[in-house]
Amino acid sequence: MAVIKIPYGREIIKLEIEPEHLKAVLEPESQAAAKNAEEEIVRQALAEPVESARLADLAAKVKRVLVITSDHTRPLPSKITLPLLLAELRSKNPEVQVKILVATGFHRLTRPEELIARFGKKLYDKEDIIVHDSRDQKHLVFKGILPSGGELWLNDLVDWADLIVAEGFIEPHFFAGFSGGRKSILPGIAGTATVLANHCAAFIASENARTGNLEENPIHRDMLYASETVGLAFILNVALDADKKIIRAWAGHPDKAHRLGCDFVSRRAIVRRQLADIVITSNGGYPLDQNIYQAVKGMTSAETCVREGGVIIMVAACEDGHGGEAFYRWFAEAKSPQEVTAKIARIPQKDTLPDQWEAQILARVLTKCTVILVSNFCNPEVVRAMHMWQAPDIVTALKMARGTMGQQAEITVIPDGVSVIVEK
Repeated sequence: MAVIKIPYGREIIKLEIEPEHLKAVLEPESQAAAKNAEEEIVRQALAEPVESARLADLAAKVKRVLVITSDHTRPLPSKITLPLLLAELRSKNPEVQVKILVATGFHRLTRPEELIARFGKKLYDKEDIIVHDSRDQKHLVFKGILPSGGELWLNDLVDWADLIVAEGFIEPHFFAGFSGGRKSILPGIAGTATVLANHCAAFIASENARTGNLEENPIHRDMLYASETVGLAFILNVALDADKKIIRAWAGHPDKAHRLGCDFVSRRAIVRRQLADIVITSNGGYPLDQNIYQAVKGMTSAETCVREGGVIIMVAACEDGHGGEAFYRWFAEAKSPQEVTAKIARIPQKDTLPDQWEAQILARVLTKCTVILVSNFCNPEVVRAMHMWQAPDIVTALKMARGTMGQQAEITVIPDGVSVIVEK
């Protein structure tokens, strides 16, 4: 039997498949263990920024610095990156005032215990940490009109700051092309109206708004414009391996450093499509598989490989359930995924509804194939209401899938669906 390891929540599941039924296992190119420790990788990036002065020099004579960081849904190892970033910016200006803004985008607010888990108690107690709330209009400021025509509203701390810095990590993203870089601004610290405009039905439907693509991507175009407009001056972005360890880092110019990181991630992540009747994947485990909303990302890699009418087995703990009431309602109140697609397609940009983009993509997947969610946390009634099947474990899910596709069905496994770019 072929034994394949698949992330699930905070653990690893071992999947056994007969070799004669296994079409392929699609994984990123393996990265040799870094010779340098994670801290040293980050220090080196900060010491050799891409087309930028060092952060210490940028911060030397300013009074106020805004540092933007990721929220609870991202595996950015801030316990490593953020202390080094803060030490660098304070090295020539120890009295500089710093505020750390958690870029929640349109997600729920990050909880105190999640902040402590991300930053560590010492940093949490010492630093001035603010959680962005996209719905809090009194703390938003208007910064102009996006290329798409949407209004650009951002957290008003961008006007408080003399210097804006962001940390993040780069991975393939299912409609922005890649995470990291400009995404810290939009959707990271944007207002609701701005996120909705950027995530409109027409943009999500664009063939250029796909995993691993930045060129002519209308969603990326808005995001880049927002970061340039607000004056994001410096980024620290990292790439992670399957164990969420830092393997590379880039610092400096917000676009050029990010592009270098995207090139590196792309080279590792591209895999050849292997069509199969059943595709098994995950969302890379915790924290990315906290809910069904986030798990849609991993499904899109499997969508590329599953045959029409096939089955995707999505391994995701979903401890937080569906991940958004509006997202859930799109399916619970529809007779079919096709109905969801048709309704969303008729919504103009100015009337974009909360979480419709995730519903639009999930409906696209469900129109092509059946999805079995492997979760022993998520309420099965919720899963059924969203037009999916639920299984408590991967063995049961595979039996269900073979019951539909036949015992001889070909199987492709993508152990971490958010870590690859499937090339047709």
